[in-house]
Amino acid sequence: MGVRPRGDRTRFRDRRHAGQVLGWHLVEAGVLERFPEPRLVLGLPRGGVPVAGEVARILAAPLDLFLVRKLGVPGHEELAMGAIASGGVRVLNDAVVRMLRPSEAVIERVAAEERRELDRREREYRGGRPPLDVRGKTVILVDDGLATGSTMRAAVAAVRRLGPSKVVVAVPVGAAETCREFRAIADDVVCVETPDPFFAVGGWYRDFSQTTDDEVRELLARAAGTGSPVP
Repeated sequence: MGVRPRGDRTRFRDRRHAGQVLGWHLVEAGVLERFPEPRLVLGLPRGGVPVAGEVARILAAPLDLFLVRKLGVPGHEELAMGAIASGGVRVLNDAVVRMLRPSEAVIERVAAEERRELDRREREYRGGRPPLDVRGKTVILVDDGLATGSTMRAAVAAVRRLGPSKVVVAVPVGAAETCREFRAIADDVVCVETPDPFFAVGGWYRDFSQTTDDEVRELLARAAGTGSPVP
C-alpha cells in the first residue's frame, strides 16, 4: 500500500506531508471500516485543501472544498453570531443572538455581504463546477489544524444541514481540549497529534506558508480531472 509518512514529533514538513500522515492515520485507525462508502473529503479553504487533497488520494475518495464565512456582529466583528457555508446553509449562534438580540434585518444584511464573498470564492475556486452532493455520504472534514475550532464547528453544523450520513473531523494537529470537544458534535474525530502545551497550528509545521488561491484552484481541478495529474 506504499510508504506511510510520519511526522518527526516536532514538525510536519508542509501541508502535503501532513495530509499524507493524516490519510494513513485514518486508514490505520479503522475509519474505512467504521464509515463505509460512499465517502467524500471536504477541505476547509485555504490551508485545509492541500491536506485534504492527500487524504482524498490515500482514501481513494472524491475531493471538494467546504467554504465557511463567519457572520460577525456589527461593531464587534470578531464575535460570531453565526456562519454561512457552501450549499446555501446558514447557522446562527443562538447564545450570541439571545445575548445581543440583533434584528433580523441586521442578520440578513451581514449574511448578504458574506454570501457575496462566499459566492465569489466558490466561483473562483471551482471554475464553474458545482459542489459535490454530500447527501447520504460519509463526509470527512479536513483542516490543517484545530486551535479554538470555531471555523470547524461552523462547518460541522452547516454540513449536517445538507444530509450526510456521517461527519468525521480530521486534522494533523490540534489542541487536545478542542479535539475532545468535537466528539460531542461529530461522529468521529481524528487528531494525529495533540501537543501539550499547544500554542499555534503553524508551530507544528516547518513550512506553514499561506496556501494561495491558485493552489486551491489547481488541486480542485486535478481532483475533477481537468488539471494536470498529481505527481
